[in-house]
Amino acid sequence: MDFALMLTSIPDLLRGSIITFELVGLSMLLGMILAVPLALMRVSHRLWFFVPSYAYIFFFRGTPLLVQIFLVYYGLSQFDQIKGSMLWPFLREPYWCAIIAFTLNTAAYTGEILRGAILAIPHGQIEAAKAMGMSRFLLLRRIIAPQALVLALPGYSNELILLLKGSALASTITLLELTGITRKIIAETYKPFELFLLAACIYVLITFVLTRIFNWVEHHYTAYRRPPEEMEAQG
Repeated sequence: MDFALMLTSIPDLLRGSIITFELVGLSMLLGMILAVPLALMRVSHRLWFFVPSYAYIFFFRGTPLLVQIFLVYYGLSQFDQIKGSMLWPFLREPYWCAIIAFTLNTAAYTGEILRGAILAIPHGQIEAAKAMGMSRFLLLRRIIAPQALVLALPGYSNELILLLKGSALASTITLLELTGITRKIIAETYKPFELFLLAACIYVLITFVLTRIFNWVEHHYTAYRRPPEEMEAQG
């Protein structure tokens, strides 16, 4: 074990971790923006809403993330219309191609998580809100959205961790995030075991922190489910 190499490689790997955070953070944010309408379309009884959302989710859940990255990075460059468009300065960069692929992928999974959360809301609450004369937008804002987001927290935290680990695939399109930096140093030092072990430890540390944050958020927003005796003891 070359501990000296591991110690000297920590700053470089931490710099790669910043790119990993950017990829995951932007993808989760954009993915959530796309997932909300997808989830609402999935629970719709109208075929022109349901079918496109179902097809989108089915495709991105049914194909490997690596294939999706290659389709965006290598596939789109084959179309002259895209090369001549204003999007080409972004689509030729591996950074933005990775974000696009991660966003489309996580939106499909997050949309399905939100759909399950929406369907888990007691139907009586929705009927009571309609009986009170609430509009669809008000019903969504006051009844459906707050409860669905809380119910989706466990599944969403798992999706975040899966995307964090999936972000390692960005190194396949020359992006120097955490795994990409690790592979670069390995190519220079021929020490794969030490460096991959160090990268694994950093991933574990990031996962631990994210898990604790989501556990705290879930614990905070689900206080109403706990017995009064437990809440009094914590208070």
